Amino acid sequence: MSRKVMRFTGVGGQGVLLAGEIFAAAKIKAGGHGLKTATYTSQVRGGPTVVDIQLDDEEIFYPYAKQGEINFMLSVAQVSFDSFKDGVVEGGTIVIEPNLITPTEEDKKKWNIVEIDIITLAKEEVGNVITQSVVALGIANCFMDAVDKDLLREVMLSKVPPKVHDINKQAYEIGYREALKHK
Repeated sequence: MSRKVMRFTGVGGQGVLLAGEIFAAAKIKAGGHGLKTATYTSQVRGGPTVVDIQLDDEEIFYPYAKQGEINFMLSVAQVSFDSFKDGVVEGGTIVIEPNLITPTEEDKKKWNIVEIDIITLAKEEVGNVITQSVVALGIANCFMDAVDKDLLREVMLSKVPPKVHDINKQAYEIGYREALKHK
């Protein structure tokens, strides 16, 4: 099946919207269909944010991911994890930032919870916390094999200023590397 449905959650200002936009643009560039649907609170910065990403070779007729259709979620905020985890199919993979999210024992039984220090990797290995969304992009694509790895990197670089290309390339590769350890 060519359809991939992912969810990124966080809080406003963490870059989850950009990650969704990059995935959708890459799928379209590859000749398929990509759609991101974002929901965020009126707080904008600091409020719960969710981006559902649908990628398909066929046309997408409904803009929202359906309950139980999401196979993969990545979350970097407890409030968003708690609010949006129930859309993920039972047995689906949820990657969390363990320094910011504590899943319940019930969560661990229901989903494949993978802990990756996304923000720490961005801060300490890349040297810039803002690259956390690009680390997340690498992680998500590694787990989902949603879009050609090089094409996704190319589209990501087209969405960020040239002066930050090197750190974003590094962040993307670090995300892949870390995901491979947990796949």
